[in-house]
Amino acid sequence: MSGSLEVRSFLLRQDSMGGSGNFASGVPAPRSGEGSRVTDDQVKRARVAVACGSKDPDDCRELLEMLGLIEGEDGLPPVRR
Repeated sequence: MSGSLEVRSFLLRQDSMGGSGNFASGVPAPRSGEGSRVTDDQVKRARVAVACGSKDPDDCRELLEMLGLIEGEDGLPPVRR
């Protein structure tokens, strides 16, 4: 089964269940009491995945920025803050 078909099937199941559980109005509820859940290794792997799926360097840079995977002025990518 393709990835996008699996995602659509999951979303349809969630809609048919009425959005109950951890979701309020279809939006996941924030986890309480947890610090940063994204590790350095996860950021590195995400960057590699984005680079492998990009058409060209400009596309890669744009995707990395949209996903918060480029380091900011403080040296941390937004996903790590």
